[in-house]
Amino acid sequence: MDILTYAFMQRALIAAALVGITAPAVGIYLVQRRQAIMGDGIGHVALTGVALGVLLNTSPVWMAVLVATIGAVIMELVRSYGKTRGDIALAMLFYGGMAGGVMIINLAPGGSTANLTSYLFGSITSVSPEDVTVTAILAAFVLVITLGLRRQLFAICQDEEFARVTGLPVRVLNLLLAVTAAVTVTVAMRAVGLLLVSALLVVPVAAAQQATRGFAATLAIAVAIGVIVTLSGTAVSFYVDVPPGASIVLLAIAVFAVFSLIAAPLAKKRARAAVRAEEGCTLEVPGAVPAARKPADDVGVGAS
Repeated sequence: MDILTYAFMQRALIAAALVGITAPAVGIYLVQRRQAIMGDGIGHVALTGVALGVLLNTSPVWMAVLVATIGAVIMELVRSYGKTRGDIALAMLFYGGMAGGVMIINLAPGGSTANLTSYLFGSITSVSPEDVTVTAILAAFVLVITLGLRRQLFAICQDEEFARVTGLPVRVLNLLLAVTAAVTVTVAMRAVGLLLVSALLVVPVAAAQQATRGFAATLAIAVAIGVIVTLSGTAVSFYVDVPPGASIVLLAIAVFAVFSLIAAPLAKKRARAAVRAEEGCTLEVPGAVPAARKPADDVGVGAS
């Protein structure tokens, strides 16, 4: 394969595979607690971190991690304590992050909004060896949290009150999940872009849910879909010369559509099988009187 003869494509494919693994691993929890939009908001805030990195002449990725983490913690606190105006506060945080990033990048010496393009939409040619190293470190952190604490995180996503009663540190786990989501967004921004990263958090999980409802199976299928679409989308962007983020997201949506078409008839078949099984169990209940031996029939026969 000629694609592997280029060093920048080798780095891009490695980064894409790491993104394909980590994004669904975090996304399954966000989907479970109906916070799919959170990734989009963190992406907006992370843009300010990228711009600060350019302005201060430091690593945009690490600065994005720092700012996105702070933003994610604020989002979680607003979600936990916010009342009727919580959604307004979050909206201002999202839009402020985007506007702040554009403003700061223009204040940087020689900076312009063009510098943000690779972070907004992804760029396969801009993945450096340092980016691969940072991505691998951040991806390892994400996987340690999402897999090592999967039972606890699933519990708080399923029912916070029940998790609190059982003694789990709900507030700490919520903040940890928010930080993990922030790290995942920064991991994915090179391959997918900050504006499209939310789709990779959600779409593979939504597609996997069409095939199964179990947590472990859904996670495994979602990660498999994530890896396939990120690698395929990156390859498509190389051969067709299109943005990698758009290719990856469109492929993910296509997979979701295929799974939906396949899942619909299978769901009907399972429903019919469940009805038949329920009817069979009803007829075979111990002590039940068969239809031909009901008391009323016995009385009628005796009367004759």
